[in-house]
Order: sequence, then C-alpha cells, then structure tokens
Amino acid sequence: MDKSKIEQGVRLILEGIGEDPNREGLLGTPDRIARMYEEIFAGLGQDAKVPLSKTFSAVNNEMIIEKDIVFYSTCEHHFMPFYGKAHVAYIPNGKVVGLSKLARTVEVYAKRPQLQEQLTAQVADALMEYLQPLGAMVMIEAEHTCMTMRGVKKPGSKTVTFVCRGAFEENEKLQNQFFALVK
Repeated sequence: MDKSKIEQGVRLILEGIGEDPNREGLLGTPDRIARMYEEIFAGLGQDAKVPLSKTFSAVNNEMIIEKDIVFYSTCEHHFMPFYGKAHVAYIPNGKVVGLSKLARTVEVYAKRPQLQEQLTAQVADALMEYLQPLGAMVMIEAEHTCMTMRGVKKPGSKTVTFVCRGAFEENEKLQNQFFALVK
C-alpha cells in the first residue's frame, strides 16, 4: 500500500469539499486515514490459503457451522462501510480446519473493497478449493451504510446473500438444516 498517495488523496478530498487541510483539527487526518486504510484493507495482501492450510484428520462427515462471525467491510462502489454477520458451513471430507480459521477466512475477503455478493461466494469458493469438503454454504447478513445513511436512507435494512457449493447445491434438506441452525 502506498501511504503517501493515500495522504495526498485525502488532502485533495479535504480541499474538494471546501476544507483547509492545514487547519489544526485536520493536520493529522491524512496520516490517520492512511493508517486506517492499511488496517481495513489488510485483506488485499492476504491469501485464504494461509488460514485454511492447517487441517486435521476427521472421520465425522457431518455439517460444521461457524455462525455469527461479525465482519466489517467497505463497499467498492461508494467506499462506505458495510457490516454484519457471516454464517459459514461445510461438510468435511476427511479433514477439518480449526474454527478460528473460518472467521479468519471471512476477514481475508472482508478486508478489501468489496461487494457482499462477491464476499459470500469468495468464502465458499475458498473452502471448496482449500479444504475440498463435500460441500460448503455461506450466508451473510449485512447493513450497508451506502444505503442507510445516504441515498435512500433506510437504516436497519439488511441485505442477505447466500451461496451453496457441492452437496448443498441440490440438497434442499441440507440447506434447510443450515438455515434452521443459523437462526
């Protein structure tokens, strides 16, 4: 990440909205925003393979669900936050991953300029690629500030997306079991 370019951009934005970037209260703002961007976009330099590479043998092939994984992301269209909860499930095929690794996988993709629909698919696809389970299902519920504090201004509204891969794709019983367990 090029911190100096971010700082220059923030100064231009401040000038563009009619502010003085040299005003006392704004002097450190370009640096603070650059450091914030390093943190909230840390997923750009990460690969989901890393958290999903440490697996353990398992004989159980029953569904595993990690639900209510809180995440924060940034809408790539308006550069405003969206946040919510991810629910991640997979059916092992001889190996499992530590539960924290599912949350870390969500973070890898959430910490990028993002679309919720894309985030949902990326998490499921990473599980399928790196764990090679019998199936995976991901559901994300999020509030988008680009819709709640600007534009249509509907605070409290949630967007729900889900994707099914492998055994979940054609098996309505598995899907319904997932939905029942995450509610």
